[in-house]
Amino acid sequence: MSRLIIENASYVVTVDATDTVLRDTTITIDDGVITAVSPAAPNEATQPEAVVRPLAGTGGSTRERQPGPTLSVGASADGLRPHGPSGGVAEVTTIDARGKLVMPGLVNLHTHLPMTLLRGLAEDVDLDGFLARVWAAEGAVMDPDTVELGATLGALESLRGGCTTQLDMYFHHEATHRGAVAAGSRHVIGPVFFDGPGPDGLTWEQRLDNLRSWPAVLDEIGGPSVPVGAMPHATYTCSPEGFAQVVTVLRELVANGERDGILTTHVSETAAENAGIRERYDATPTELLARAGWVEPDLPLVIGHGVHLSESDRTTLAAGGAAVGHCPGSNLKLASGALPWQVWQDSGLRVGLGTDGCSSSNDLDMWQAMRQAALLARLTSERPDVASAHEVLRAATIEGARALGMGDVIGSVEVGKRADLVLVDLEAPHLTPVHDVAALLVFAAGRGDVTDVLVDGMPVVRDRRSTRLDTGQLLERARVRGEVARAAAAEAAAAR
Repeated sequence: MSRLIIENASYVVTVDATDTVLRDTTITIDDGVITAVSPAAPNEATQPEAVVRPLAGTGGSTRERQPGPTLSVGASADGLRPHGPSGGVAEVTTIDARGKLVMPGLVNLHTHLPMTLLRGLAEDVDLDGFLARVWAAEGAVMDPDTVELGATLGALESLRGGCTTQLDMYFHHEATHRGAVAAGSRHVIGPVFFDGPGPDGLTWEQRLDNLRSWPAVLDEIGGPSVPVGAMPHATYTCSPEGFAQVVTVLRELVANGERDGILTTHVSETAAENAGIRERYDATPTELLARAGWVEPDLPLVIGHGVHLSESDRTTLAAGGAAVGHCPGSNLKLASGALPWQVWQDSGLRVGLGTDGCSSSNDLDMWQAMRQAALLARLTSERPDVASAHEVLRAATIEGARALGMGDVIGSVEVGKRADLVLVDLEAPHLTPVHDVAALLVFAAGRGDVTDVLVDGMPVVRDRRSTRLDTGQLLERARVRGEVARAAAAEAAAAR
C-alpha cells in the first residue's frame, strides 16, 4: 500500500454537505483514497482551544483548530518527504501544506481539450462564423496525432489550473483520451457522432462500432476511473433517429459491463439553433432528446451550454435528472446569450461549470469561469445575493461530479473518496487576509495560485510543474502544428 500525507494545511475546504472548512489539518491518502482528515499534530506546549465558526454565506459549521507549529524534519527542497516502509505501508510520501489551502479538484463540465491548438483562430464572430473557421482548420490539421498533442496540452493547462476532471468532446476520441491521460487527468470522453462524415471521415456505423468497443479501449488505456461516454455533437448535426440509436447502444454497454455511462451533447446554445430545430422538427432540442429516450433519471445527461431553454425544457430536464454545463466565458465571447442562473436553479436543474474549448473561450480557466458565472448571474438578475460564492464553488466541484454520476467518488474532501485535490498558495497579497474562504476562492484566487494537484492520489503537478510531461518539448510541438492550423483558418476566413 502506498500512502501520501498532506500535513499542516492551513485550510481544508471540504465542500461536504455542510460546506465545512477545517484549519490546520492533515489528510491521509492510501492507494488513492482519502482515509483520514484530522487535526494536524499539535505542539504539546501550545494547543489553543478549538473554535466552531460558520463558513460565511452558508449554514454549515467550520471547525477551526490552531495548534502550535510542527517541525517538518527531513523535508526535501520540493516539499516531498519519502519515508521507508511502516506498518504494511510500502512507502509514505509527505507534502507540507503549511500556508496553503486544500480543496477538491475542479470539474470542467463542458470542454474540447484538443482545441488548444486553435486558440485565437476565430475571433470577433458568432457561433456560425466560429464553426466555419474552426472546422476548416480542424479538417486541415487535426489528425489523430495532432489531436493527441492538443489534448495533452489542454490537459496540462487544466491540471496546472487545478481542474482535475474534464467532460470532453472531440473527434478522434481515443487519441484525445490518450493525450489527456498522459498528462494525468481524470478525463471523461466517448465517441462523437455526426450524421455526415465529420472531420474524421467516419460513417455512422463506424461511430456506433467505436462506442461498442469503447469500454475495452478505456481498460487498455488505463488512467483514473471514468464512465463510458456517448457524444452526438448536437441536434442540428445528428438526426433524432441517430440519438435514439446511441442511447440504446450505451444502455446495452452499461447493462453488460462494469462501467457507468454518461450522455452529453450541445443543446440550445443560441437562439438561432433553437429556431433552426423548430423549423426542421417543430420541436426544441430538448424535446427531440426526450423523444429519443435521452432524458431519463437512471442515465446521467449533461447538456452543453443550455442557454436558451424554455420553461417546458427546464421542467423536462430537471425531472430527468439532467445537468447543464454552463460556459459563461464562451457564451459571452460569442454573444450566444446569458444563462439566467437563478431561474435555472429554481427550475430544479443541476448547474455545473465549463470552459468550452480554447478556440471559443480562449482558455481552460475554471477560476475565471466561476467568477464569470457569479457576476453574470447577478447582472442578469439584478440581485447581489444570487449565485453566492459557496454555491458557485459547489457548481465547480461536487455538483459537477454529481452531474457525471461520480458524486460518491470525487468532488469533495471526505473520507472514502478518491483524492482529486488541489493546493492553493495563500501567501499572496491578493489572498491576504482570509475572511470569507468561499468568496476568496471565487472572487480573488486564480489558477496561478495553484501549486500542487493530485488526481487519484497521485501528484500530477508539484510546485506548479507537471510530474508527467516534458513541457518544453510539448510546447514546441504545439507551436509547429499551430502554424498549420493558422494557415487553414486564414484561408477559410478569406473565402467567406
